[in-house]
Amino acid sequence: MKYLKAFNTREKVLLSIILLAVGMAVFFYFDLPKGEEAQFVFEEEVEEGGEDKEVPLPTQENEVTIVLVDVKGAVVAPGVYEVSANGRVKDVIEKAGGFLEEADQAQLNLATKVIDEMMIYVPLKGETTVTAGSVTAESGLVSINTADLIELQELPGIGPAKAEAIIQYREENGPFSASEDLQNISGIGEKTYEKLKDLITVQ
Repeated sequence: MKYLKAFNTREKVLLSIILLAVGMAVFFYFDLPKGEEAQFVFEEEVEEGGEDKEVPLPTQENEVTIVLVDVKGAVVAPGVYEVSANGRVKDVIEKAGGFLEEADQAQLNLATKVIDEMMIYVPLKGETTVTAGSVTAESGLVSINTADLIELQELPGIGPAKAEAIIQYREENGPFSASEDLQNISGIGEKTYEKLKDLITVQ
């Protein structure tokens, strides 16, 4: 205290201001890092729990296309069934409850890929008026989208090589949308198509 008496009033005021400034500087020096750390933690929590995160959209690869197939004839439950576009005739038969005992399974190609609006008729044993999938009961036309290698070769001007090319084309490009698309296959020109157009269908 005797040292403070040596200062006059003005010097005491200046000293008080200096000490106050030093004290505030020390306070902020030790307190600021904690504040910055708290702010950093808060921002990190907002990033982790915020609602602005981008949600990945489903890709087209994950999307499944559904087609409708009409099953008739010697199955347990005839009707229209939904099946994957990558499905086969055997998948549709299973959805229909399977074959009846009197069904002639030999007339079916169970490995045939299904297409939308396809009609599958399962004949009875001894029934030869229709076949399943490739030839329809109503029209008797050969479906270039479902006929197998042997059935395609029954068409005029279609040998083993062209039949194989037709199957390969639809496997690589999907089902034919119109019978005229058959001309996209090498070796099948306008003249060949003229012979086939009244005998084929895409159904």
